[in-house]
Amino acid sequence: MSSRGLPALSSDAGLSRYLSEIRKFPLLTPEDEFMFAKRLKEHGDPEAARRLVTSHLRLVAKIAMGYRGYGLPVSEIVSEGNVGLMQAVKRFDPDKGFRLATYAMWWIRAAIQEYVLRSWSMVKMGTTAAQKKLFFNLRKAKSNIGAIEEGDLTPAHTHKLADQLGVTEREVTEMNRRLSGPDSSLNAPLRSESESEWQDWLADDTMDQETRLAEREERGDRHELLTSALDTLSERERDIIQERRLKDEPATLEELSQKYGVSRERVRQIEVRAFEKLQAAMQPKQIAAPA
Repeated sequence: MSSRGLPALSSDAGLSRYLSEIRKFPLLTPEDEFMFAKRLKEHGDPEAARRLVTSHLRLVAKIAMGYRGYGLPVSEIVSEGNVGLMQAVKRFDPDKGFRLATYAMWWIRAAIQEYVLRSWSMVKMGTTAAQKKLFFNLRKAKSNIGAIEEGDLTPAHTHKLADQLGVTEREVTEMNRRLSGPDSSLNAPLRSESESEWQDWLADDTMDQETRLAEREERGDRHELLTSALDTLSERERDIIQERRLKDEPATLEELSQKYGVSRERVRQIEVRAFEKLQAAMQPKQIAAPA
């Protein structure tokens, strides 16, 4: 699926114009969305794909704004989010009964987070899962406990955040300092002479009752599919996959190497092989991406 024909955001300076352009694309009714998704799935219709993508560009922009505090160009964040959206559109199965937005937001966030992690030198792919969790959740956690002051956190706040996020107090302090750079507000005017705010241009992705029900059903389908696929693994493979891929705070290769008496590289090989087996077991029920 190509990005040709979509509005381009070449720099942050053109953000207001880009937001204005994507608002011109109509949102789809559930019936139209289903029709276009079926046309894409069954016939590879490029126009149907374009309609599905353009109707969700505002969702990408809204999600992207949540990552603007990492000191990276918003234009790049939006671009990466659009890539995630196109991947979601390729794989979307309208027969599952849920809306594209519910499915696509996971792909959009994953694409943006991968870009953020690649771009921040202090968060490498070898960083622990707990540190990645800290990276993406510190701001929200600070807000939840009322720690909105600039500069260093109080000792009490530092201790509470470290306990909540499963890291050391030193890691909380260091990450807070790195993330305390200038940040734009969603309530900031688009231009100095304008009364419009950034948030006025963004789609409302609050789920209605229908979408919430569809999401619950989708989670049930995914859980059932995953449970069935896990049964195809050996006991050791299943345990390693659960410890490495299915927990909020995954076990390290070192921990599992000690548990099974093998090298860390051997654990990694088992994990990769088991994940490939999972994908193969789930593939027959997945939607093949159109050429």
